[in-house]
Amino acid sequence: MKKLALIFCLGTLNTGISLAGPADYVSTPAVEYGEREIDFKHGFARLPDGTRTQTTSLGFGYGATESWFTEFYLKRDTEGDDRVNIAEWENRFQLTEPGKYALDVGLLTEFEAPLNNANAPYEFRFGPLLQTELGKFQLNGNVLFQRKLGHHVDGDAPFVTELGYQWQVKYRWLPTFEFGAQGIGEVGQWDHWDDRDKQFHRVGPAVFGKFGLGNRRAIKYNAALLYGVSAAAAAHTFRLQAEYEF
Repeated sequence: MKKLALIFCLGTLNTGISLAGPADYVSTPAVEYGEREIDFKHGFARLPDGTRTQTTSLGFGYGATESWFTEFYLKRDTEGDDRVNIAEWENRFQLTEPGKYALDVGLLTEFEAPLNNANAPYEFRFGPLLQTELGKFQLNGNVLFQRKLGHHVDGDAPFVTELGYQWQVKYRWLPTFEFGAQGIGEVGQWDHWDDRDKQFHRVGPAVFGKFGLGNRRAIKYNAALLYGVSAAAAAHTFRLQAEYEF
């Protein structure tokens, strides 16, 4: 079973990418009941046409039950001179008991609403979160679906359900410093993938860590430098996430 889990998680490396802004991170299925966190994320990239894009967000999350973690945050997307403020509600559901099976399984749902552009559509994203461990290695593979909802500008392409992925390999060296790799990207419509040169694929090294502060308080971080491995992807993306847990 562990071998099957490894094959499945690594299999996502060759499928599609996460429907991805520069600050997107790899979600994991673990939920801790009663945990509260303040979550900061930032990422920036330069698109193939030279346009600079960046995303910054600040959120508050809470482990509402033993299997449900909910988070609300505000973020700003900037692409060139265009800026959009967004409210997002994210939920993670832990569907299996951690370590009981070869794969830990969770479910992610996210809903985005634009705040300063009445013509911008809403977005909904969902998909399974998968995790397994082999010795000191933690492997994650997520398959995500995303669809725009609401306002549609005449003449624009119709809304379709898009397919993306996230994957992560992490070596648990020290609690305060772990290292590995991440991949994030998208392939287009879920049942009719774009040509390879129009897909977005990014991969690169990542670091992780957690500093315990006592009394259930801790600071966690993870960061990655992702390189575009397809023509449509940004050549370089830097992303950072820092959390204060209490």
